[in-house]
Amino acid sequence: MDQYIHTPITESVTNNLKAGDYVYLSGTIYTARDAAHQRMADALERGETLPIHLEDAVIYYMGPSPAREGQVIGSAGPTTASRMDKYTPGLLNLGLKAMIGKGKRSKEVIDAMIRNHAVYFAAVGGAGALISKCITKSELVCYEDLGTEAIRRLEVEDFPLVVVIDRDGNNLYEKN
Repeated sequence: MDQYIHTPITESVTNNLKAGDYVYLSGTIYTARDAAHQRMADALERGETLPIHLEDAVIYYMGPSPAREGQVIGSAGPTTASRMDKYTPGLLNLGLKAMIGKGKRSKEVIDAMIRNHAVYFAAVGGAGALISKCITKSELVCYEDLGTEAIRRLEVEDFPLVVVIDRDGNNLYEKN
């Protein structure tokens, strides 16, 4: 089923998403990869406030290439989600409702998704140049010293995704 959804991703949104659904996402999402996740984990351990508000938010596991002249962003393809798995349950417990990446997730992440009514979307790997056309704005939020791994706020329009794991734990990677 094709669904057009907008951020924020609330429980009422995740209630209607099923593994296998095609989704066109519009609104604000954040980018974060390994190094940014480590920084956020360190900040939480020190009792600090995170630089982004996670309640009903979406994190895209992506590090963009530099934008060419006249472009908002360069190639913007997904990275392997499992690299963030050790950090993800804690972020889900803080209200994160959706993640975008590629590849399988751990049992701990899936359990945290079920507990927190969150979803995992897949973006098509190898289609970074095409995906970048759905990004209308890119703004550096924090961790500038991390370069492409800095956290960015993106505005997206009809960003094409597939629900890989829904809020009930139904998982396209596990289906026969």
